[in-house]
Amino acid sequence: MMVRIRCRRGAIGLGIWLAGTSLSSPLWARVGQDKPVVPAQTPETTTDPATLDPDSPLAPLPGLGVAWPELGPASSDDAVATKTDIAELTRYSYQIEGIDAIGDDLFRTRFNALSTLRAHQSEPSNAAQIDRRAQEDTALLQTLLRGLGYYDAKVSSSVATTAGAPEVTLAVDPGPLYTFDKVSLDGLIAAGDKAAALAKAFGVTRDDPVNADRIADGEAELRAQIGEKGFPFATVGESSIVVDHATRTATLDLAVTPGGARRFGHVVLEPSRLFNAHHVEQIARFKPGEPYDSVQLDDLRRTLILTGIVSTAEVKPVEGKAPGTVDIAVAVQPAPLRTIAGELGYGTGEGFRSEVSWTHRSLFPPEGALTLRAVAGEQEQLGSVIFRRNNFQGRDRVLTAQMTGSNVQRTAYQATSFSISGSLARQTTIFFQKAWTWSFGAELVASDERDVIVTTGAPRRRTFLIGAVPTSLNYDGSDDLLNPTKGFRLGARFSPELSFQNSVFGYARIQLDASAYQSIGDRLVLAGRIRLGSIAGAPRDSIAPSRRFYAGGGASVRGYGFQAIGPRDPNNVTIGGASLNEFSLEARVKAFGNFGVVPFFDAGNIYTSAMPRFSGLRYGTGIGLRYYSNFGPIRIDVGTPINPQPGDARVAVYVSLGQAF
Repeated sequence: MMVRIRCRRGAIGLGIWLAGTSLSSPLWARVGQDKPVVPAQTPETTTDPATLDPDSPLAPLPGLGVAWPELGPASSDDAVATKTDIAELTRYSYQIEGIDAIGDDLFRTRFNALSTLRAHQSEPSNAAQIDRRAQEDTALLQTLLRGLGYYDAKVSSSVATTAGAPEVTLAVDPGPLYTFDKVSLDGLIAAGDKAAALAKAFGVTRDDPVNADRIADGEAELRAQIGEKGFPFATVGESSIVVDHATRTATLDLAVTPGGARRFGHVVLEPSRLFNAHHVEQIARFKPGEPYDSVQLDDLRRTLILTGIVSTAEVKPVEGKAPGTVDIAVAVQPAPLRTIAGELGYGTGEGFRSEVSWTHRSLFPPEGALTLRAVAGEQEQLGSVIFRRNNFQGRDRVLTAQMTGSNVQRTAYQATSFSISGSLARQTTIFFQKAWTWSFGAELVASDERDVIVTTGAPRRRTFLIGAVPTSLNYDGSDDLLNPTKGFRLGARFSPELSFQNSVFGYARIQLDASAYQSIGDRLVLAGRIRLGSIAGAPRDSIAPSRRFYAGGGASVRGYGFQAIGPRDPNNVTIGGASLNEFSLEARVKAFGNFGVVPFFDAGNIYTSAMPRFSGLRYGTGIGLRYYSNFGPIRIDVGTPINPQPGDARVAVYVSLGQAF
């Protein structure tokens, strides 16, 4: 509303916003007291401007909440100042009174997220803007309070000047809390013996507050639970709520149609060049005849996506062909099937190493991938062809076959090798971390290797033909595959081998690994590991140098070069051994943001005997830097040997992905 006031010495424009609230500002501070009411005018006098006395005082208008200003002789400068004060920009503060008894954190969180006063608090604002925001927040509070069950809540706003700045006060009177007098889940009785559990899942009962959040959560939980308990075609309507203000109660009606319990039938797959329905049934966690559970459909959908060959997957129940069953209709869209990947790393003693690979993930359906891999490094050159079939004859099983040609130059030996190998394994992933994993395989290796005679240091060259049957069994009780913070891991490897070199002899390679992790507060994780290894059945010198144990490097005893620990020949070159032990301790400290520091202490040694003797340990220490990315920690470790052997470098650097153990 705009009221124009005529004065003898000029005109003053006063904008008054009708908000039903009391406001204060520098202008309002100068507003005078209410004036006497002007006697009522006759129609003739009120319609003739000439009969009005310009000096007569104005009567206050009802409901404005702002008194009329004192009118008297004023200069044109006064009028300009008044106009300027009305539009004056200033910062304000606000407070809410009367909500301390409402013990709902979500209520405050929602208000803070939606509040107009809060959103613009740091901005200079004029009186009209402040008042409009106060009214918007008044309506917001009333809406939020009704959602909690306070249907008689009253909210008012006022503005006062405090320390020269406006302060908005929102006064809340929540009133009584309305409760349910009756809660009816019509049709749920058709769920039979599962009706009671489903009603409990809904969670809203008589005498509960009429809380919109609890009702919405109850509806969502009921929809989820009714599918998990075997009802694939159940329908759950929307809650109908009738509020009785006289009794301050409400009734709730929710229509539920269970639709009959079902058991799993078969997978029905739309035509796809990726795989057939039988393969999908193999990777599903449910079997035909088991009670229907909607959680299994979500699991199957995620699993199909994680194969890497599916971009989108639709999994839904349909009426089964057999009575009382539900078939699962699956439709998938292929993802890009070809990948080129690269890797670059560096380690003291290993030098720089680069790797590139090309993969077609569905060249041999279902899930048969072909990978061509090449490694070029200062001490290693390799080429391999790898066939891999995921989910082979069951979920999480991986069948692998590969041919590899390599040339490896180590401090202890040089080997040019060709190998053919295959394995069947149950593997773990960062998406489905498993407690138990295992592998069983076979390997045939032809290797031309060069080392030295231990007693004289003279070079020699030998050719080995080795057959091996490597197996492994692992238990992972940690909480994270790449960055564990609690729990432990155990692993065992056993590989019986036959070696053909001048004569035939056999031996067994055995290795045990254990690690443990313990969080201390939110920023520190203590981690430790131990590794023991033994080659039993043949003397160390008869075993091919590439099959012996070595220690030292980023995944072993840090501070030493790669494979630089252990007995040495007369040329001061390590020769490997028939047994090993290693120990490590780390303190993984979260420093700031995504960065962490890791002081570490490692120890270990290699022995010529078949059993480790735990003597003559080599110690290394140092500090590492971790960057915790969304796919795992990136590791940079810098170590130094505490009791080095002659020829050991004083500093060793390691860069890789993932924690050291």
